[in-house]
Amino acid sequence: MRVRFCPSPTGNPHVGMVRTALFNWAFARHTGGTFVFRIEDTDSARDTEDSYEALLGALGWLGLSWDEGPEVGGPFAPYRQSQRLEQYADVAARLRESGHAYDCYCSTEELEQRRERAIAEKRAPGYDGHCRALTAEQVEAYRAEGRAPVLRLRMPDRDFTWDDLVRGPITFAADQVPDYVLVRANGEPLYTLVNPVDDAAMRITHVLRGEDLLSSTPRQLALYEALAAIGVSDGTTPSFGHLPYVMGEGNKKLSKRDPESSLQWYRDEGYLPEALLNYLALLGWSMGEDREFFGKEEMATAFTLERVSPNPARFDLKKCTAINGDWIRALAIDDLTARIVPFLARAGAVSEPPTPEQARVLAAAVPLVQERMETLAQSVGMLAFLLVDDDVLERDAADTAAVLTPESRPVIEASITALDGLGDWSAAAIEDALRGALIEGLGLKPKIAFGPVRVAVTGRRVSPPLFESLEILGRPSTLRRLRDSLV
Repeated sequence: MRVRFCPSPTGNPHVGMVRTALFNWAFARHTGGTFVFRIEDTDSARDTEDSYEALLGALGWLGLSWDEGPEVGGPFAPYRQSQRLEQYADVAARLRESGHAYDCYCSTEELEQRRERAIAEKRAPGYDGHCRALTAEQVEAYRAEGRAPVLRLRMPDRDFTWDDLVRGPITFAADQVPDYVLVRANGEPLYTLVNPVDDAAMRITHVLRGEDLLSSTPRQLALYEALAAIGVSDGTTPSFGHLPYVMGEGNKKLSKRDPESSLQWYRDEGYLPEALLNYLALLGWSMGEDREFFGKEEMATAFTLERVSPNPARFDLKKCTAINGDWIRALAIDDLTARIVPFLARAGAVSEPPTPEQARVLAAAVPLVQERMETLAQSVGMLAFLLVDDDVLERDAADTAAVLTPESRPVIEASITALDGLGDWSAAAIEDALRGALIEGLGLKPKIAFGPVRVAVTGRRVSPPLFESLEILGRPSTLRRLRDSLV
């Protein structure tokens, strides 16, 4: 069993693409088959090297290793279609010579006029076969006008039916699938040609792809037949399965333009690759027994196409974030700390790697925030106050205005007095001292008592547990920040 994931390097990778890669990877691993990673980069106007590198980086970050493809090689290399152009040109020439394909000289304007006429006459608006049987004189006349032809496949005049691996039997009537273009007028091969040619050459047995490509399947089935007829393939046709749409806000298909579709956004915000794959697995597939928390290896063990739903799946960012929080809480502290460091370093809170003092603070502080975090990026707001110098602590402006008011001055002063003479600088002793000074001494409720202390020392109204934070921060910094808040 051989499956392939074959994205085009245009723009940044998105979560719908990742879901397709995941399902193919899991199917290959479950069946002991081969996962082929192929780059479809024949569109010179849109494909970029940056996007190519981003694709490799995305699969590497996600841990979806491939058995054949770029940087790995394989028996059917190369795996970048821009490096296989001679093969496509040869196949196109053979299709033309055999009569399975023909040159079409119709201009864009002529095609649009005939399409509008067909719609007005309530006929199928696809290509009408105008150039199917041109005479030599007609061809010469078109060439004399300077027209460069596209190459079209001559579709058989019959219906196409296949048993979809996800959706069951599907039929497309002949009039729904007109002759289609294989090669542009400039000689550049299209997806419609290169995809089946490479599937045949690389002996792909199963094609799992998005529902948006469903209508292209009868075209590809026809091309597989033509490739077999000219000796390019052995006549084997892959089995097709079309995965359900991933829907976004407003029940519309999630697109590259939707903010929540960008894989890079999830990396920047601190979503774990394990968590993102876990959530994407739930978009159209079920582990069974109402299980929603599992790793990709567990998914591969359980993955079957029978559990893939044909119904659209809705991307729910809140649920994705909740699952990410579950994964953060499942990490060992050392692992979580290592994943947090790049975010803190980017914010200037630690060096990378951390200094011994920074490492000490993180070892004590990360356990305090693990239960409160949903993304790694949140670590900056939760931990940076423990790691920055007192004179560069940035207090949240809104929190400062709301809490550090003239009325809070007696609270800060009483806190300084209570902590300044404290002998045992531990969380328990700090709590006893502040409760005695503020709750018993000033008669304040805990929320009113500790709010100003929290904002003065941490810079925010929401922070890790206050007394444990003060213990980690130490007596000098705690007192200095309390005094500075009085200015």
